[in-house]
Amino acid sequence: MFESAELGHKIDKDTYDKEVPALRAALLDAQLDMANLAQFPVIILVGGVDGAGRGETVNLLNEWMDPRYLQTHGMGDPSDEELDRPMMWRFWRELPPKGRTGIFLGSWYTWPIINRVQGRTKTADLDQSLERARRLETMLVDEGALILKFWMHLSRDKQEKRLKTLEKDPKTRWRVTERDWEHFQRYDKFRVVSESVIRHTSTAEAPWTIVEGYDSNYRSLTVGKIILDAIRTRLAAADKKITEISAPPPLPSIDNLDIIKKLDLSQKIDKKTYQAELEKYQGKLALLTRSPKFKNITVIAMFEGNDAAGKGGAIRRITGALDARYYNVIPIAAPTEEERAQPYLWRFWRYIPRRGRVTIFDRSWYGRVLVERVEKFCSEANWMRAYSEINDFEAQLVRHNIVVVKFWLAISKDEQLKRFKAREAIAFKHFKITSDDWRNREKWDEYETAVCDMMDRTSTEIAPWTLVEANDKNFARIKILKTLCEQIETMLNKKGIVIKKM
Repeated sequence: MFESAELGHKIDKDTYDKEVPALRAALLDAQLDMANLAQFPVIILVGGVDGAGRGETVNLLNEWMDPRYLQTHGMGDPSDEELDRPMMWRFWRELPPKGRTGIFLGSWYTWPIINRVQGRTKTADLDQSLERARRLETMLVDEGALILKFWMHLSRDKQEKRLKTLEKDPKTRWRVTERDWEHFQRYDKFRVVSESVIRHTSTAEAPWTIVEGYDSNYRSLTVGKIILDAIRTRLAAADKKITEISAPPPLPSIDNLDIIKKLDLSQKIDKKTYQAELEKYQGKLALLTRSPKFKNITVIAMFEGNDAAGKGGAIRRITGALDARYYNVIPIAAPTEEERAQPYLWRFWRYIPRRGRVTIFDRSWYGRVLVERVEKFCSEANWMRAYSEINDFEAQLVRHNIVVVKFWLAISKDEQLKRFKAREAIAFKHFKITSDDWRNREKWDEYETAVCDMMDRTSTEIAPWTLVEANDKNFARIKILKTLCEQIETMLNKKGIVIKKM
């Protein structure tokens, strides 16, 4: 695989000087066209052998391209803040919006490779990391991103020569570290692992390009031309693409399940029992979240349900037991323009909390397979693939010792009507009822079908849904508090909670 990148490619200075001005001008024009169109982002990953010119290439691209439309991220050792969250979080938060280019010096492949070479992980761990990377890239491509992956390569002899040359010159000596020489001593192991990674993650939608890094002129022109050609090809395709989403016919249930209709919504508890149970479970929740072991985990509680099902009241009963310094409630509304310029899940990734904290989502990432599906705000292809993307997202959270608790609050159609009318009649509740609520009610059956499909496809062993019979608010609140306590307690009682590293 690397043999072609060890052939000694060279470009003489005259040729380089002649070609660079036209290439730079073309790159700037392509950037401007891409920014004006604002239909897709470009994500450039730069990896490779130490001393092969990764940093020099990134610096040169910053010199050649317009900084207004370019973001560069040096992904070195993860910070404590980043270690508190799933590995992909540090990349998600830096993704470029549509119309912009993001360069990552180091990527989601860097640490899996280093950890495998140094024996900190097994082959099976590497395979799992690569599978997550492939699925991430597939999702980004499906969201419209253009992904370009460059691997700067050097043979063993040329790497040694390159490191010695850099080390000898006082102006470049700082570039060579003890870590570079340590990696050089493991060159053969790095080569084997890196080749396996490239082979398994070079896909049609996100291929790797291996570039010989010894001659800087060859390396720079090669990378610049590939970037230019890829952007121009995508722009040409975007001009021909029909961007309007045609409205599909009414959608039948995917799996023909009626789990919501089987709930016993008549369940209730009396006021006296409610007060006793409320005090019991709020007290338990307070103790659990103040436990010394709680600092090693994270809790994400997510609320979905019928309009007027009582999500807000349930959330207030949870927050009433928590330390205000360590929780956050995120109300989810229609996406902003900033959020529309990013992949769908981006606006939720950005709110993933650090360890020892609780984040509560009032509505969530399931909007894509509920309101966006029913209201036809996205294509059928988009909401259909969202099921697997959501499951991947939640699997990453759980893998990082995050307790994911998902509640669906269900009420009957008659109970909803009763609550709607009460909100209209009581002045301080007027803000809770909108024209959208009445419009959504007209599509009750379509929403019910979407909910049943969602339950079947996203209630997993690691992140199951809890269905809450919510016609009686007191019953619903106690069930939610009890469930939340049970899931946190289960995590805290696990023997030897492993703190996940990169």
